[in-house]
Amino acid sequence: MSLLPFQRPDSSKDFAFPRRRALQIGATGVLGWSLPQWLTLQALGAPSKSRPAARNVLVILEQGGLSHMDTWDPKPLAPVDHRSPHRPIDTCVPGIQFTDLLTKTSQVADKLTVIRSMWHDKPGANGHPDGTQYVLSGSHPNNPLEMPDIGCIVSKLIGSECRELPPYVMVPGNDEQHASARTGFLPAAARVFKTGGSDLSDPRWKVADLLPLPANQGPRLDHRRQMLAALNSRFSAGNEAAAVERFYAQAFDTLTSPRVDQVFNLTTETPATRELYGRGHRGASYLMGRRLIEAGVRFVTVDVRWPFTPDVPGGFNLNWDHHDLIYTSGSCGTIRNKAGGEGRYGIGHWVMMGSTDHAFAGLIIDLDQRGLLAETLVCFVTEFGRTPRLNGFQGRDHWTNAYSIVMAGAGVPGGQVIGRSDDEGGHVLDSPYTPENYAATIYEKLGIDHRQPLYTNTNRPVYFAHHAEPIPGVL
Repeated sequence: MSLLPFQRPDSSKDFAFPRRRALQIGATGVLGWSLPQWLTLQALGAPSKSRPAARNVLVILEQGGLSHMDTWDPKPLAPVDHRSPHRPIDTCVPGIQFTDLLTKTSQVADKLTVIRSMWHDKPGANGHPDGTQYVLSGSHPNNPLEMPDIGCIVSKLIGSECRELPPYVMVPGNDEQHASARTGFLPAAARVFKTGGSDLSDPRWKVADLLPLPANQGPRLDHRRQMLAALNSRFSAGNEAAAVERFYAQAFDTLTSPRVDQVFNLTTETPATRELYGRGHRGASYLMGRRLIEAGVRFVTVDVRWPFTPDVPGGFNLNWDHHDLIYTSGSCGTIRNKAGGEGRYGIGHWVMMGSTDHAFAGLIIDLDQRGLLAETLVCFVTEFGRTPRLNGFQGRDHWTNAYSIVMAGAGVPGGQVIGRSDDEGGHVLDSPYTPENYAATIYEKLGIDHRQPLYTNTNRPVYFAHHAEPIPGVL
């Protein structure tokens, strides 16, 4: 039985006909309807989806637990003994204030939505490995089934427009909690690719894993490609063999494409652009994030820990875990004799918030000027906040009852604050959201139906957004 030709109707009333007709004949497949014909009818009868708001996602993960009351959520009414010395300043948006650690970022506040009401509604993710895993996956680490990173799920479901590079890339991917990235129940092909590199601002920096071994270059690499093609031709192109073939095809493209070398070559950027992001490792890492987005990589995570160099004596672990001397002008110390905050510099130092403010503001300006911000969802996140009260060592400890994240681009309304914490930054007062809501927002922006499950290799359905709803104020 052949499918009768028909034109796609224009009106919604007429458009319902193919769906009803398809349902009427659905049970008649045994009479000769082919699968392609059935799928054609089904596709024509399905309501069309609008274009997703986001084409790519760029996550800035500032790991260690960034203090929210020192940055995005100033608390001038906190008790004087515990109040931040970093005072509120006006932004370019009337009525919105950041602290004076965000002087540059305050001038792009009209592009940002600050969510001041993040929290963990379940215990068990107040340490750095678990907290980092939570923000990377949008799934509480105590769940019975280990969940993949958000980037892995995105890679699995929609892939990437950039054939030469993996769809999920982390720059540089070697912070203290780098092992917290997870593939979970997904196949290894969805795993994050980490560029590596302790100092991306070093002109000698290369991505070693993207360079073929000397013995495998030139004619020998071409010969191996031909051998692989000959072997693959003996297998049916349908199941796992086809998937493996695609995997190796991308690997060959990565190793042989001159475009890959260009993407990772920061020396091609103008001095003005390098200055826009700021000197040193953080600026270079944020800039590399933009370059990967520009190349078409679907999901990029930038995680930065300033390298240990002679310029920062005592700075051997420069993340945001400020248990000691958070407001010191230099090193927090090198001996573990207080609360565990050794190896850092005070939050106001250049290698901490100075470079972060510079690089993040530069990133937003650069993406906007290049026309990339319109379709790139930018997320500035950390795994939790810091305690509203100083401890006995003049530091702040881990805090999951209230903290802040920031979103921009891909239709996110700029110049707004969502949610509110109390006068000390200790507890959320309204519009509470969790990392599950954050993950659901990313999926929604990318046009992924997070209400439908993925399936494990044993055909078990997994609801990867845990039935959480997106944050409505950023849609």
